[in-house]
Amino acid sequence: MSVSPAVSSSSPSASAPSSPSASATSASVDFPARGSSAPTQSELLDFARRAAADTELVATLPLDPEGRTWVRLAGPGGSEAWLIGWPPGTGTGWHDHADSVGAFVTASGELREYSLSARLPTDGWKTLELTDGVDRERRLPSGKGRSFGRHHVHEVLNESVEEHAISVHAYYPPLPRIRRYSRTGRVLRLEHVERPEDWQ
Repeated sequence: MSVSPAVSSSSPSASAPSSPSASATSASVDFPARGSSAPTQSELLDFARRAAADTELVATLPLDPEGRTWVRLAGPGGSEAWLIGWPPGTGTGWHDHADSVGAFVTASGELREYSLSARLPTDGWKTLELTDGVDRERRLPSGKGRSFGRHHVHEVLNESVEEHAISVHAYYPPLPRIRRYSRTGRVLRLEHVERPEDWQ
């Protein structure tokens, strides 16, 4: 894969912290063209795996002990993609990716994903009581990842107390909005909705 960084002012959408403290750059990763059709979840996951295995690309990411950092990547088929650095103890909070499908792979360190197996109503609610048995948990060490469908609700964390984690994320279509939630026990509350103009 080839890398050609360029400065960009974009931020990493769903994986972005509310108050990012660090870099945003852009890089290209070679990926076979498929014509004009949209990339599938498996193709996004394949892209994320290949990018995460590219040690030269991963080394371009500056790491900051105070906050997450990111490099924007050229994802396959017009997808939105990011290389993200996670200092110890950082995470995304509960969120979804609206109508986008996506995938992510850990390039170094380890991430943990907490997710809901139930599909939530897309609009028209502020508070939901979750039923028993909807919680899922995944440990994602270096080289491991997952893909997900539309309206996937999760949070991703680096639970290490001393080691950075780095991961690659890809979404298609590019994120139209992100819904952010708070959770207390079984109660999930919609806190706010972010749109692309909020990330720039």
